[in-house]
Amino acid sequence: MLDLTFYTTYLPILARGAVMTVELTILATFFGTIVGLIVAFARISRSKLLSGLAYFYTWAIRGTPLLVQLYFIYYGLPQVGIRLNAFPAAVTGISICAGAYIAEIIRAGIQSIDKGQMEAARSLGMTYFQAMRYVILPQAYRRMLPPMGNEIIALTKDSSLASTLALVELMRTARQIDAATLRSMEAYIAAGAFYLAMTTGLTVLFDRIEKRLAVYE
Repeated sequence: MLDLTFYTTYLPILARGAVMTVELTILATFFGTIVGLIVAFARISRSKLLSGLAYFYTWAIRGTPLLVQLYFIYYGLPQVGIRLNAFPAAVTGISICAGAYIAEIIRAGIQSIDKGQMEAARSLGMTYFQAMRYVILPQAYRRMLPPMGNEIIALTKDSSLASTLALVELMRTARQIDAATLRSMEAYIAAGAFYLAMTTGLTVLFDRIEKRLAVYE
């Protein structure tokens, strides 16, 4: 049987863990987007070196588990003198992982625009970057929005892996409460409810943004 008094005692503690999860997701999304933009433009550049390096990055990161990457950063890098606390290590690892997926979303969005759009912009005297800024990206970002929304939702859930670095986010908090109370069912139902609330909120937000953008098309 569920112990309902458990929730009055431990929900505030879980809420603090959820705040840490939100902070981690926001920072990872921000830095992951920056990395993704750089890698995406490198992927579509005419430089074989840049394109090759960007391809290798996305291949390596997307082909290995996030948990392995987090362990490498938190436990492996200290062997070469680079030590990060749990929170910066988690932000770094999740941002690097997110950057690879976001790069592919951006690349696909840009390349989905007809090449004639770039040629027309260049024929009007725009530089490559002006054409990207004023012609290509304004059209591409509408197509990027749905997969970007999915990626951010996935990031929110993947942030639970940061608990393995002793970072006291939502999942780690639930595990600590479970260990202290032996009420596993209540602890993980509550944690799941917090994750569900966060991902539902993001889903509703992105749905509204998509509908608003559709009005202006």
